[in-house]
Amino acid sequence: MNFDEIHNRVGTHSVKWDMMEMLYGVSPEDGLSMWVADMDFQAAEPIQNALKAMLDHGIFGYYGDDASYRAAICWWMENRHGWTVDPASIFTTHGLVNGTGVCVDAFTQEGDGVVLMAPVYHAFARVITAAGRRVVECDLRNDNGRYEMDFDAWDQQMDGSEKMLILCSPHNPGGRVWTREELEGVLAFAKRHDLILVSDEIHHDLVFPGATHIPMANIDGAEERLVMMTSPSKTFNIAGTHCGQVIIPDTKLRAKFASRMAALGLSPNAFGLHATEAAYSPEGAKWADAVLDYIDGNRKLFDEGINAIPGLASMPMEATYLAWVDFSGTGMSMGEFTKRVEKDAKIAVNHGPTFGSGGDNFLRFNLATPRAHVEEAVKRMQAAFGDLQ
Repeated sequence: MNFDEIHNRVGTHSVKWDMMEMLYGVSPEDGLSMWVADMDFQAAEPIQNALKAMLDHGIFGYYGDDASYRAAICWWMENRHGWTVDPASIFTTHGLVNGTGVCVDAFTQEGDGVVLMAPVYHAFARVITAAGRRVVECDLRNDNGRYEMDFDAWDQQMDGSEKMLILCSPHNPGGRVWTREELEGVLAFAKRHDLILVSDEIHHDLVFPGATHIPMANIDGAEERLVMMTSPSKTFNIAGTHCGQVIIPDTKLRAKFASRMAALGLSPNAFGLHATEAAYSPEGAKWADAVLDYIDGNRKLFDEGINAIPGLASMPMEATYLAWVDFSGTGMSMGEFTKRVEKDAKIAVNHGPTFGSGGDNFLRFNLATPRAHVEEAVKRMQAAFGDLQ
């Protein structure tokens, strides 16, 4: 597992590297790509071996008999998260953006409100809006560089037209790992306003020492309104297999979801199922531990270097590999600090406003890349903002 090895992804149909110039004006020839959330590391050996075995077999037909696939998911959730999953509660979607879309389709009607805790992963709002539903932004409170929930304020916003709440746990882009008390508060809020609670826990394996992720499924009383969403795609860098799991404990909600899946003609991709089963194994667990330790080193290096620049503050990350950097202390407009990052430092990053309310003074940096890239990014950032030193 050599995470320091630099792999040239340019010209491989990589969104992260082959789209950066068109979207951000940063050439891959001399730029650094730190935006879209995938890793610049090769997948774990057991995953590569599983896909090679498929290739060697040479027949790519319909996947059947998924008992071992379901068992692998159950094993992983029990052993890594202390969460007992019923194999019959697992649905497979084409990734979790697709899973979100099916949830919106199954559990809400056009015109209904869907609650998001903003700023948050931008695809949620995109899917909600495209489905003809309303995005209801409940602003997280930025308490000295740490996002906190504000249920009293959110209660005042509700008008009864809201039907669903999507929770991002751990939080992207803020890197928070929600406490048990906070999760109990989320559930109580959902109950008060009779909301289906969709918990996207795609980053649940990427939690740094000192924090502990608690699955929403392990919060007492959640089952009757809960939809859990998980996937190995972030943990194991296999987003391109488009394979996510929607896990629904309640039989009535499960039946509704199954009906929409059938109506939309959705069925799994064999490559994703083979990759998931290989990932959720003891060998995969070793790789997951190693990559987390490596990213933790990147996080410490990045935060130290960025926080040394006057006016910049990297929000402390408890989870994910996505640094959320606040530029408000510079007094610059978004156009000015973004220009310095993209034109001067030549780094492609996600723009804060795409994450909704509260994102205006932020940029998001992807740290799941060889350490040399992180070191170079810090060096370029310090030069681009050198007049503030």
